[in-house]
Amino acid sequence: MKRFDRNTLSKISLVLILVVICVALAIFQPSFLKTTNIFNLLRTTSITGLIAIGMTVVIITGGIDLSVGSVVGISSVLCGILMKQNGWPVGISLIVTIVICLLIGLVNGLLIHYGKLPPFIATLGTMEMGRGLAMYITKGRTIPSLPQSFTGFAQLKILGLPSLFIVWVVVILLGFYILRFTRMGRNIYAVGSNMEAARLSGIKLAPTICFCYMFNAFCAAIAGILLTARITSGQPSAGEGYEMTAIAASVIGGASLAGAEGSAIGTVIGACIMAVIQNGGNLLGINSFIMDIATGALVVIAVLIEKNKKRT
Repeated sequence: MKRFDRNTLSKISLVLILVVICVALAIFQPSFLKTTNIFNLLRTTSITGLIAIGMTVVIITGGIDLSVGSVVGISSVLCGILMKQNGWPVGISLIVTIVICLLIGLVNGLLIHYGKLPPFIATLGTMEMGRGLAMYITKGRTIPSLPQSFTGFAQLKILGLPSLFIVWVVVILLGFYILRFTRMGRNIYAVGSNMEAARLSGIKLAPTICFCYMFNAFCAAIAGILLTARITSGQPSAGEGYEMTAIAASVIGGASLAGAEGSAIGTVIGACIMAVIQNGGNLLGINSFIMDIATGALVVIAVLIEKNKKRT
């Protein structure tokens, strides 16, 4: 019960911080509350927030995935090539893109479990290979003029809200359901708490670990597709730095890099805090390098708070 209360209070505190930041921005920069800015903020947050949901699932196991940024790039390039150069229908192109990205997640899981590689090393390797592959097959060039039937989705509104935000909400609910109400979710927390104890209790480690990295790759693939639709072109450099943003959102939202702690809701709040700070910095004309420093400081502070809670 104490653990539940602590986690609940932590989320309430994060919500209050988010509200305070929004109120401050509304006072110092009234354009923050304009409909155009709010919708752009929702679209931007949806893309990075998608990756953060998948990253949280991985972090709960005590792992890390540095390859998600390059998966976003591969996703962007693949759907662009299949639709523009190969002339494939939009639906089939997207399905093939997602399947290939899932295979990248599977490779990560297999390298970590059967190859006994530390998650940092395994995913660092696939990150470099993925980014190099995206650059090689496009020769570093963008893939412009994608079909309107695809790019138009990014501008749609569903129930008065941006379509990208609706997709994010669906993935949030999926992540919440998996972690909270399924056996796989319980296994994920058990593996993060003590992998050896989880194995001895009958949990199959390989399927659990592979599922987490495949789910993360799935989220990154969807994010890459949505980003491509929004910028109307396939970009081999798409997703650069997104892995750090996703990790930061997860940690700020309460995920522990030691494993066994984290939630979809906390990550959503963390992603919103980061996006609002970045958006506010742009509106106020703050140097982007200063914003990078602030983001890094937020991550360090969040980890220090989490460590202090464990000591207490």
